[in-house]
Amino acid sequence: MFYPDNIESKLEFDKIRTLLKNYCISSLGRGETDNIRSSTSAAEIETMMQQTKEFKDILENGNDFPYENYYDCRGELARISNTDGYLDETGLFELKLSLETIARICAFFTSKESENYHYLKELSAGINTCQPICRQINSILDKYGHVQDRASAELYEIRRKKNAENSYIAKTIRTILASAKEAGYAEETASAVMRGDRLVIPVSPAYKKRIQGIVHDESATGKTVFIEPAEIVEAGNRIRSLEAAEKREIIKILRTCTDFIRPMADEASRSYDFLAKMDFIRAKAKFANVIDARCPQLSTEPGIDWHAARHPLLLLSLQKQGKELVPLDIKLAAGDRILLISGPNAGGKSVCLKTAGLLQYMGQCGLLLPLSEDSSFGVFSDIFIDIGDEQSIENNLSTYSSHLAAMKIFLHKGNQNSLLLIDEFGSGTEPVIGGAIAEAELEVFAKNGCYGIITTHYANLKHLAASTPGIKNAAMLYDRGRMEPLFKLVTGTPGSSFAIEIARKSGLGEEVIAAAIKKAGEENVNYDKNLQDIARDKRYWENKRQQIRLSSKKWEEKNAELEKRMSEIKAREKEIISNARQQANELLKQANATIENTIRQIKESAAEKETTKEARRKVQILREKINADDNNTKTAKRTDTRQQFEIGSYVKYGDNIGTVLQINGNKAVVAFGQIEATIDRSQLLPAKESEYKKTKAKAYNFVSPETNEHIRRRNLNFRSEIDVRGMRVDEALQAVAYLLDDATMAGAGRLRILHGTGTGALRQEIRKYLATQPQVCDYHDEHVQLGGAGITIVELE
Repeated sequence: MFYPDNIESKLEFDKIRTLLKNYCISSLGRGETDNIRSSTSAAEIETMMQQTKEFKDILENGNDFPYENYYDCRGELARISNTDGYLDETGLFELKLSLETIARICAFFTSKESENYHYLKELSAGINTCQPICRQINSILDKYGHVQDRASAELYEIRRKKNAENSYIAKTIRTILASAKEAGYAEETASAVMRGDRLVIPVSPAYKKRIQGIVHDESATGKTVFIEPAEIVEAGNRIRSLEAAEKREIIKILRTCTDFIRPMADEASRSYDFLAKMDFIRAKAKFANVIDARCPQLSTEPGIDWHAARHPLLLLSLQKQGKELVPLDIKLAAGDRILLISGPNAGGKSVCLKTAGLLQYMGQCGLLLPLSEDSSFGVFSDIFIDIGDEQSIENNLSTYSSHLAAMKIFLHKGNQNSLLLIDEFGSGTEPVIGGAIAEAELEVFAKNGCYGIITTHYANLKHLAASTPGIKNAAMLYDRGRMEPLFKLVTGTPGSSFAIEIARKSGLGEEVIAAAIKKAGEENVNYDKNLQDIARDKRYWENKRQQIRLSSKKWEEKNAELEKRMSEIKAREKEIISNARQQANELLKQANATIENTIRQIKESAAEKETTKEARRKVQILREKINADDNNTKTAKRTDTRQQFEIGSYVKYGDNIGTVLQINGNKAVVAFGQIEATIDRSQLLPAKESEYKKTKAKAYNFVSPETNEHIRRRNLNFRSEIDVRGMRVDEALQAVAYLLDDATMAGAGRLRILHGTGTGALRQEIRKYLATQPQVCDYHDEHVQLGGAGITIVELE
């Protein structure tokens, strides 16, 4: 069940449908787009997604796929199937061209280049391309779609006679016109023209009786009359008779061809259903390329586990403006079925809700989705949404009444296969009662096992989510320093509405804000501030974790590169040793030959003293050469690339310098900044302390270019001074905390906090807080001439 009936317009799927139509080639695909329906069958959804994914591959691979002559002939085929009518030349020609296109598509999916397109190949299997129809049409139509002369013997003879009569008329009228020009009855520039279906010559009215014939027309000025000479009138009449005979013969030929097609009309019509699907699948693939959509991992169970999900319409809108869309990570699993999102107005809660609803509906319609491929997509039997204003004067429904009508359906129909999407839950009526009713409804949703994404501002619902299994708090992050939304979803903690801060930014008077804080009560205000602190701290540590992940990835890449180099070095070492052994073997062979030759010489010379001495000298030279080569080989074998290091030694690893923390055999544990890595000692080189200190200043900060650009922009706007005078203690401490975060990001070394003197209580609390911060190495009063005890100077590491 999908609720309400206008769910597509609520989710703006009607706009997706319009975009898809724009990518269709013909009315075939546009008709299929009109027939899109959401499915609850995982197998059907899988097939539709895979078909689109395969066509996306066809587009990206540049395959020679047929895209021409997508004519919809189903209406004409239905007409001749039920009546004795016939197809005209245009109908037959379009039928032939489109059937040939279907045949080429089927041939494409049987070719070798389409062996990876299994789902599309299965779709094309068994399609009847009706080639006998094409051959029959080709036998009567020429390449321009007109009935050719030899379609029948009768037509050939009629056209032969017609051509002969036309030749006679043309020859005769040229002769008559030349005579008229010579006699001055017609202008020298005059030429024969057609009036109706008759060939005539233009003559001055004064001479019209000089030329025998029939006047068919005169010019608008009356200065020219158009006469068909009497000599060609009978020939013209014969041509009219031949044209009528030609028309009758053409109709006869077309009827005969149509009679041949009629028994195959239904089968041919089913082939056009296939062509319509191909046009539609192509349109989905084209649209998927535009929004960078992927095929997620399909699950037969309900649930959502999406990474980098983007709203396709918002994505296209921001692309036109040259802006980037912040992607969302959304997860609804068996343990946490309902996500309760809170946060400031215009912070992205509704966008998150609509993104989830639209992508789920698109996926169940078989469209690819703009999210990462490692995302998991579950199928829901029911999708219930309550978004926007459904008030109706006609039905006497207020906004809240329409909301309650929707909740009644959700409560009775919702189950473990249902997805609920509710915006501004509980609003529209008196807050206390509205919040209580919403809390009771939420408890039932959780009890029924429903999945859902719900947005709210109510604190009682946030408390319920924190203590109820199956419901999880989530927040849309907000940059309190800049007072602007970050449009990033984080789960696990509720979000603050930032009502006080937004009111202050809007210019609302401080006396009004102070009165509002007093009326709201200390507990409520502090609760909201605690949420802000939690969100700030979570964002800070998430940034830290991201930096560590990037650093680890960088080290892993460098380690893999060095290991590859070591493998290459070891392979080269083996090659050198092998070559040395081969050379040694050659030398031994040479030595044996030399010794045998020496012995033979000694024997042959009867051991003459000089000859024997010379032979021994040669053997000695050879022995020394062999020993030298053998020593070199042994040295190569004994070479140990391991360096001798001690704990605390400075070592170099690639472009990075660190200190040795531990030595375990051939391995050494080395600290590079805050990162520890275990590295083979053979890959380390000695380094100097001066080099280490110089490298340490770089802080081993491996961050992406996008993060660097964000940091650069923040640094440009960073101010090292803050004025907290007039703030309450908790407000001032929060402002100081944000200042320290920004200072750490900007790499600032010195801060000024202007708190005034007063009773000294604010100064004391700020300094107590500073004493607990690890990045603060000292704090003291400003110089007496520059503010003294009214300003605290903070020295950072």
